Amino acid sequence: MGTREARAAEAVKRSPRRSRDAFAALAGVLAAGAGVLAGEVSAALLSPSLSPVSAVGGAVVDFAPAAAKDWAIQTFGTGDKAFLVTVIGLALALLGAAAGVLELRRGGLGAALAGAVGLVGLGAVATRSLSSPAAWASALLAGIVAMSLVRWLIGRLRREATMPGDMDERDAARSPARVTSPGPVGSGSGALARRGFLRALTGTAAAVALGAVVAGVMRGTALAASAAREALRFPAPKDPAPPIPDGVEVAAPGVSPLVTPNADFYRIDTAFVVPSVDPNGWHLDVTGMVEQPVRITWAELLAQPLVERYVTLTCVSNEVGGNLVGNARWLGWPIRELLARARPRAGADMVLSRSVDGFTAGTPLDALTDPARDALLAVAMNGEPLPPEHGFPVRLVVPGLYGYVSATKWVTELKVTTFAADKAYWSTRGWSEKGPIKTASRIDVPRRGTRVPAGDVTVAGVAWAQHRGISRVEVRVDDGAWSPARLGAGISRDTWYQWAASVRLAGGHHRIAVRAVDGDGQIQSADTTPPAPDGATGYDTIDVEAT
Repeated sequence: MGTREARAAEAVKRSPRRSRDAFAALAGVLAAGAGVLAGEVSAALLSPSLSPVSAVGGAVVDFAPAAAKDWAIQTFGTGDKAFLVTVIGLALALLGAAAGVLELRRGGLGAALAGAVGLVGLGAVATRSLSSPAAWASALLAGIVAMSLVRWLIGRLRREATMPGDMDERDAARSPARVTSPGPVGSGSGALARRGFLRALTGTAAAVALGAVVAGVMRGTALAASAAREALRFPAPKDPAPPIPDGVEVAAPGVSPLVTPNADFYRIDTAFVVPSVDPNGWHLDVTGMVEQPVRITWAELLAQPLVERYVTLTCVSNEVGGNLVGNARWLGWPIRELLARARPRAGADMVLSRSVDGFTAGTPLDALTDPARDALLAVAMNGEPLPPEHGFPVRLVVPGLYGYVSATKWVTELKVTTFAADKAYWSTRGWSEKGPIKTASRIDVPRRGTRVPAGDVTVAGVAWAQHRGISRVEVRVDDGAWSPARLGAGISRDTWYQWAASVRLAGGHHRIAVRAVDGDGQIQSADTTPPAPDGATGYDTIDVEAT
């Protein structure tokens, strides 16, 4: 064999028990990786919308304590899913390493651990609404591959470890009968076993690397199917959004734009992997307490008289001063018109919307049937089809309600029911059943903790109270009096408003606060409360240093 391989074989031969454990752990990690990739490649072919990893991620999201979810959102924001992917990857690597070492110490135990991990994946698939025989098969394949590889690789390592001359002093003391005169390095069955294990380990690593590339390409291809949305051409809205009036923008550098670009719009949902939904196969069912169940297809939806509206959406997890809020121009069909076809029965007070991934939201029926509220089955966002991560092909947009009770993405069902009879996803996890958006304001500039020149300083930001509008914004420096800010006209009462104020700061440390007054004359709450269970309150306050 080659010089490099001979050196590697010599290292394995001379390795004490700790080194063999390290080889076993590496073999276990590779076996776990191979199992995961086998499941992902299989799912990309047979079950593009649900793979073992996405099922485990979704189950973790569903069953994790509410406090853990809140911590992840507040700590990582829209990167919470990337954090979860990292955690799952580390956990799988650790379990794989443990399986390898266990299999070396006691044959069968490591394979059993790998099988148990596979069963977890299988159980996670069973909890998903997109579960199918193909998804089950992918999870089963992942477990079988991991078990088989752990058994095979560690078997090769164990045979290497029992060759003559390959035992350390502790091995020899425990099994003196096994000590025989070793042959020269590179010859005989010992060299063949060592070479076989190293080749098996290297081959598995290469297969895992190749599998990662294949899985990435196949997954990318599956998700890229939604890129066909870019070829869509929507009919002109029967009722377009009114032109943005003059005086809406306050022209303060650094303030949030009136309309949030799609790429910058926040994303908070429970989907571990963005569902890939073919619009041509999509339909929406109206069920439950209705006189006439209704089903509408994609083609039928686009044939309706569509309307266009600017609406600001807000996540209930948004902290005071947070960025889980954005404003967009939405194109869609009023939900009240669809519900009118179904004719809700007396006594119904809630619509349980369901996503393709199983998420549910409970929206007050009167908010969806109110002729003065533009609740939409939205198909486009800022002039283009909904981005996949924002609900393509169809999502709900309801002004004045936090997203957890109204903004269902990838929507497939509207069940007319009652709050007493049905519970939505978040209402079973400690959040309130109804989520009217609270009046809030935010300072965008200057940034908290920055240095500013002493003298006149521009303070600016946004304020919102969807469906009530904003009538006034005030700022305060240190413990001084509240002073009115210059308030932009606002696109509508369903969007946020820009504001700006000039304050005079002497040199030194200062604390600046903002508060808003809604269109009904109610002042934003000064009480500081966390997001749970129905939205954060308090004044956004920043500290700056004037020099």
